[in-house]
Amino acid sequence: MKIQEEQVFTTADAIVKELVEAGVEVAFGIVSIHNMPIYDAILREGSIKLICSRGESGAVNMADGYARSTGKLGVVITSTGTGAGNAAGSLVEAWAAGVPLLHLTGEVASPYLGTGRGYIHECKDQLSMMSGASKNAVRLRKPEQTAAVVRKAIQEAMTAPAGPVTLEIPIDFQSAIIEDVSLEGVQLVTSQITSTVIPEEIVEKIVEARRPVIWAGGGVITANASNELTKLAELLGAAVITSQSGKGSIPEDHEQCIGHFAAYESTKEFLRKADLLISVGVRFRGNETSNWKVPVPEEHIAIDADWQAINRNYKASFGLVGDAKDMLAALVQNLEEKSVSAVPTYIEEVRSLRNEVRAQLRETLGPYEQFVDSMREILPRDTILVRDVTVQANVWGSRLYEIYEPRTSIHASGGGIGQGLPTAIGAQVGCPDKTVVLMAGDGGFMVNVGEMVTAAEENLPIIIVLFDDAGYGVLRNIQEAEYGRQVAVDLLSPEFVKLAEAMHFDAVRIGSGDEFVCELKKAKDRRKPSMIVVDMEAVGPMAKPFGGPPGAAEAFKPKKL
Repeated sequence: MKIQEEQVFTTADAIVKELVEAGVEVAFGIVSIHNMPIYDAILREGSIKLICSRGESGAVNMADGYARSTGKLGVVITSTGTGAGNAAGSLVEAWAAGVPLLHLTGEVASPYLGTGRGYIHECKDQLSMMSGASKNAVRLRKPEQTAAVVRKAIQEAMTAPAGPVTLEIPIDFQSAIIEDVSLEGVQLVTSQITSTVIPEEIVEKIVEARRPVIWAGGGVITANASNELTKLAELLGAAVITSQSGKGSIPEDHEQCIGHFAAYESTKEFLRKADLLISVGVRFRGNETSNWKVPVPEEHIAIDADWQAINRNYKASFGLVGDAKDMLAALVQNLEEKSVSAVPTYIEEVRSLRNEVRAQLRETLGPYEQFVDSMREILPRDTILVRDVTVQANVWGSRLYEIYEPRTSIHASGGGIGQGLPTAIGAQVGCPDKTVVLMAGDGGFMVNVGEMVTAAEENLPIIIVLFDDAGYGVLRNIQEAEYGRQVAVDLLSPEFVKLAEAMHFDAVRIGSGDEFVCELKKAKDRRKPSMIVVDMEAVGPMAKPFGGPPGAAEAFKPKKL
């Protein structure tokens, strides 16, 4: 029988103490000989729930989905070397999406760092690898500094522009006995900017505008500024375009919401006639702007919490750097004092554009129009829709399926396939009472298919809608359009229903829109892990093949550089 040792305070305990201090309730990861002291400290402390993933990549995605759906800090714990490397791709996604995430990873024992002697799990330069995948990567170099280093890492992860921060802790440091030191007077902040004074010149430019457009990005949601954004839009009678990350910043059934249609020709023409753009927390990504060919007005007021965002992709005539919620609230107050009112004829144009772009997209869907309509009709208004990179998600899941609330739309900002399943798991962990639906394709789904067991183990009632066309559908269409031939895009699909049932999911394969409606209702009501496999060959093709994101094909055309 093992003798109970007298309890001492270690580096691992200091790490857990800081996590609890920061309000962390859940951590995701895989236990290893290079993080076991941290896991044991979490067990002994008792307040943090541990979710055990089947891979480090999936663990990071889970922490990512948890953070995006809740607005809280995501925490993931991985091992050294290969384990940390497995996490890198998913950290890139969290970085691309600006997700506040703390990645705790082990390292080899401190005397062997950088020696190349073959210490188990050794990596030539793990810190550089993590630095390239994260907002920042730091190494604990002295156990006595643990509390301060962890506190600083959490603060950096949450400070705009938010992102994943990796903290390496050598394995011998994790068990080092240190004094329990409390840090006082250090507060976690999400923004370094506090000023909300709006220059009068900016207010006047807005007052003078007769055809204003607001472009809302993920920064609106990060700042919890959706109400303020909607108030500003209604006050001005402005059209509201959203980025992919900005979906839900204004209810998408609002008559002034154009939505995620910036690259549509009708929207481009509308923007050419606009006399003012107010962008709020927008990255202006290449795939959402036809590689920055979407026109914007000369008068452009850019609001962002990141100094470096101003003029990065589009020229701004005025830059307001600060918290979006505070900035928008100050703008609304200033404009209300000036009795600004919307132009009725312009609002009618906005409504017309909203209807036009949706009608254009609907014409391309063929039998899948029934799918999008039934999903929105059957699923609760606050359903969290997670979309992996697949044709159906890109075409209509990200545009026609309406999002009504912030943090209920999650998509891969970095464009990597296969991250949807673990991201949906993290979202369901963070929001256990909500319905979480994943849209995925068969190709990407297989990347992290093992995480189905994690969902089942936690009894998470996620609904997976898997579109099975036995291949990489997006790439098929692009290759056919560009080259008239296809290569490396056909895949042998497993028997997904049997696979899902082996993973403790309720599963069914359907071949029509009517069957889909029936099975989606059942899945919503049963509140158990469920999968609906859509046989795309049986359902039939879309009316118009999807040719990839706007501007994507330009890179494939022969040209002189």
